[in-house]
Amino acid sequence: MVLVGSASWQSWAISPIEELQTEIDKLSASLEMSRRATTPLEAELSKLRAQLASIQAGIDKAKADLRNLELSIAEREKEFGQNYVLLAERAASFYKASRQQPNLFILFSNGPSAAAMRDLFYRRVATDRDKNAIAEISINLIRLEADKKKAQEEKVKLDALQVKADKEAKFFEKEISGAKAYQAQLSQQISSLLAAKFASMPVPLLAYTSLSGCSSDIGKSPNFDGSRFGFFSFGVPNKTGMNQYGAKGRAEAEPKQNYEEILKAYYDNFEIKDYGTGFNIKINGTNDYGQTFDNESMNIEDYLKHLYEMPTNWPSEALKAQAIAARSYALATTHNGENSILPNQHGQEVKKEINDDKWQSAVKDTEGKVMVNGGNPISAWYSSTHGGVILKSGEIGWSDKPWTKHAWDATSFSSLDDLKNTAYDKSSPWFYCDWGYRKEYNSTAWLKTEEVEDIVNAYILWEKDNSTISHLSQADKGSSETWAADKVKQEIVNRGGSPIGAISSISVDWDSGGISRTIRANGRGFDAQKFKNMFNIRAPGNIQIKPTCLPDSSLNCSQMYALYNVIRE
Repeated sequence: MVLVGSASWQSWAISPIEELQTEIDKLSASLEMSRRATTPLEAELSKLRAQLASIQAGIDKAKADLRNLELSIAEREKEFGQNYVLLAERAASFYKASRQQPNLFILFSNGPSAAAMRDLFYRRVATDRDKNAIAEISINLIRLEADKKKAQEEKVKLDALQVKADKEAKFFEKEISGAKAYQAQLSQQISSLLAAKFASMPVPLLAYTSLSGCSSDIGKSPNFDGSRFGFFSFGVPNKTGMNQYGAKGRAEAEPKQNYEEILKAYYDNFEIKDYGTGFNIKINGTNDYGQTFDNESMNIEDYLKHLYEMPTNWPSEALKAQAIAARSYALATTHNGENSILPNQHGQEVKKEINDDKWQSAVKDTEGKVMVNGGNPISAWYSSTHGGVILKSGEIGWSDKPWTKHAWDATSFSSLDDLKNTAYDKSSPWFYCDWGYRKEYNSTAWLKTEEVEDIVNAYILWEKDNSTISHLSQADKGSSETWAADKVKQEIVNRGGSPIGAISSISVDWDSGGISRTIRANGRGFDAQKFKNMFNIRAPGNIQIKPTCLPDSSLNCSQMYALYNVIRE
């Protein structure tokens, strides 16, 4: 005889379905908030997507469990069909036994009465067993019917949940598309704003340039009352590879360094080899002087004679280091001449005219010499001014290369003031300066106390709610979308935050590797790199912190790190 045990359905069926319903309701509420929001952001959408996926997984599991229950019910119904015949027999037997009354004479007589007593006892035991079997089969029948009813009810619920989840999923996908379109538009607006700022103060990527240096403005009055604040950056992009002004400083410092020592200061894991001169370099594009090269081919050594990357009145050892770095870069970039190279700052700056005799001597003295790693020329990046810091390529958002290094480019670096006095590139006009100006304030980049306060509050609001970034562009641009300083403060309060008051103290903490990490205003600390990007979005005029790149709506901008400082006069 097979007796069907109680089902496990009742311990599962109620709470998980209710939890799923709760999650669906939460998702619907979140999506409704997102629908009303004017600036849905990718982070929130990713969170909603994960939530929806979790709900769908719960529904799928509930459906699987329901299918298992339905299979169990079918099996139990089959077994109950077999037990039904037994139930009828046991019920009839029990009915007969229960109607028989014991004979008292037989119970108290001697002789054959002992056998009668045993017979009566056995019949009593059989009757109890029949009664228990009938009760158990009846209970299982009741449970089976209850489970069938529950399964049908839950199937209806799950079907309804699936319809609702599918509906929310369709809206969700539409919301994502809309949000991505909005974010693309927002990023374009931010990029346009920043591009206009940056264009007014272009970054000098090479030392041989007609661009004027930035200004320190220290000691120069902006002609407004009260305290003034200046944001000063160290160097310009990209801080990887050779620092041209640093090479000059190393060639001039005592003891003077030769070109091998200079290159070893800026690159790692390489050796200088005679790589040969039998390579032709194809030049294609327009240089920064308006001269166009139409896939013109030159021997590698002739190509270098047309290079204009470093002033030729600099020390000869710096020029030799530059010639080897440029030769290595050209061969690595073109795969030994297979590909072409641009004749401008996106490749290497070349002109139609050959550079002067001093540069040609540097090329001749290093003829065929190339920095190699694993037998191949290295992509020997370099730029005008690193600001006393050398970074690995992986630290600025590029792929990490073994020939790049992280180091200080100074003889001492215990403090920012120390760095300003001992960095090898301290003579660069772009070493330590503020960027931008406002004519109405004596063409300086000084900011008023209330302007710095507003920039900090813009960052605080962005931290509280990333979706507000579309309202945090330059207040002096007069856009209808832009919130003024008082509105920004109120929006911080509306989100449970605390705006900052008049700036009484502000400073920057930097790490042991030479990157600004925390900016502190009135004792409150903020991410210095993300603050830099908000500064460039919110600061008035064309005032900015360099180096920088165009951040997206999340203020992420890992391509270039900034070491910067804030001073108050």
